[in-house]
Amino acid sequence: MTRKNPPKFTGSRRTYAIEAPNCFNCQKRDRTEWCKVEGDDLRMLDEIKICNIYKPGQVVFYQGNPCLGLYCIESGTIAIRKQDAEGESALVRLCHDGQTLGYRTFFAGGTYSASAEALTEARICFIDKAGVNRILEHNPAVGLAFLQHIARDLGESEELRLQAVTLPVRTRLANLLLALKDVFSTVDDDGNIVIELPMSRQDIADMVGARPETIARTIRSLQDDGVATFKGREVMVRDLDALLDELEPTMGDA
Repeated sequence: MTRKNPPKFTGSRRTYAIEAPNCFNCQKRDRTEWCKVEGDDLRMLDEIKICNIYKPGQVVFYQGNPCLGLYCIESGTIAIRKQDAEGESALVRLCHDGQTLGYRTFFAGGTYSASAEALTEARICFIDKAGVNRILEHNPAVGLAFLQHIARDLGESEELRLQAVTLPVRTRLANLLLALKDVFSTVDDDGNIVIELPMSRQDIADMVGARPETIARTIRSLQDDGVATFKGREVMVRDLDALLDELEPTMGDA
């Protein structure tokens, strides 16, 4: 059974409800916490979820708003942005298809500590709080899987803070490009890797933990050394080994 809902508004933009994908046939579920849901509970999950399409720039949820449930990304890329007291926003991480949004706030209670914004067109399924609680009651393994995910997040956050202190900006930028390559790259007719960046230079600076002017200098140095060529939001890598060599930290501009 699928549920259809009329278009709903998020701020001044419109998200469109679509015929929801079948949870039983979802290609992403096996690599998510939802793989623990089976049988009648999976059938219930399939019936209660609501699926919407978000266009680039549309907000999934806002920082400071209460958590009303969980969002599962069926396809697309979502930017998690955090705003400071002065209203300045920074990109803190990217989420892709197969990942769940809002789980930390859901389990911690309170309000979202960041906003989620679509960077690309995204299909996202929403499960309301009552539905999630019913699934957790029947499947404690689902809750344990999310808690393990939270623990991994903490470890990754600590590692990123360490990198920001110890690694040169050039190394951090190369590491980001390699991560983006796994999701946003193609290979052209000449065998070059072409990465279509889903973010602005300011977003790159936020992700790397550097000032935009430092990122600009670092990009020029990568181009001068033939490691990568930047043109707008397109990055061409002719030799992947050269980019991988950048992960070996050297003394540089940090």
